[in-house]
Amino acid sequence: MIKNSVLKGVLLVGLGATSYGMLATFVKIAYGEGFTTPEVTIAQFVYGITGMLLINLFQKVKKGSGVVKASKKNISQLMLAGTSLGLTSIFYYLAVKYIPVSIAIVLLMQTVWMGVLFEMILEKKRPSNQKIIAVIIVLFGTALATNLIQSKVDLDWRGIVLGFLAATSFTTTMFTANRVASHVSSAQRSLYMLLGGAVIVAGFAIATQTGAFNFEIFLKWGLILALFGTIIPPLLLNAGFPLTGIGLGSIVSALELPVSVLMAYFLLSEKVTLIQWIGIILIILAIVIMNVNFKKFK
Repeated sequence: MIKNSVLKGVLLVGLGATSYGMLATFVKIAYGEGFTTPEVTIAQFVYGITGMLLINLFQKVKKGSGVVKASKKNISQLMLAGTSLGLTSIFYYLAVKYIPVSIAIVLLMQTVWMGVLFEMILEKKRPSNQKIIAVIIVLFGTALATNLIQSKVDLDWRGIVLGFLAATSFTTTMFTANRVASHVSSAQRSLYMLLGGAVIVAGFAIATQTGAFNFEIFLKWGLILALFGTIIPPLLLNAGFPLTGIGLGSIVSALELPVSVLMAYFLLSEKVTLIQWIGIILIILAIVIMNVNFKKFK
């Protein structure tokens, strides 16, 4: 019975990570069709919020008074936490305008060492040797995965900066999402965080959109971006992590990295060298090292 629940959790987390890994490729294709970053982000959040509203309504009808309602304080906290979610989308989508998707996802995965740094600052304790080793491997793997060592890829500095900003805001999202209003259902938490993110995205769109807004984005890419970016991943990850545990769940969620690179390789024809694949494998290895309890094997 326990094995079946763990397997179910692995499948849920794996599917959630896989769907999120597809996102940047779809964004890049949308850019190729002439759509802008404000159009892409607005369409994703509008459909995402609509989807979450329907899911919350379904849960309310199904469970009735059994649904724990978020207080006004919870709502404001979740919306504030959701601002980093909006910033992650903006920074990440802007990054893929300037650099390949396969590089952007590697930069986003810097959340591995940023998470350790956040933990050290907030909890005021030295990270374990296991985590320090993992961070060193991530940094070396990143140097390989971005071809920094061979210098064969001429990367736009704007994409690099935006990629690191996306990783920073994503790390903030992960920390706040696990600590704010944890007693509230994942669907409610996702909804209010999306609303908070939507405020940031709307402000960004108003400030940067030049020319008329192309509403065709809602018909072509909006629903796909919302499903793979704001609806499916949080629901599956929130359902899967309690079954797998944080350690195993984090390892499985690393599927996002190879899936994103493979999508870019097959759909965008981005070139990925052997050295880059070695770097990607090292990053995944670091995530495994960070989340495996080696004391059990002694």
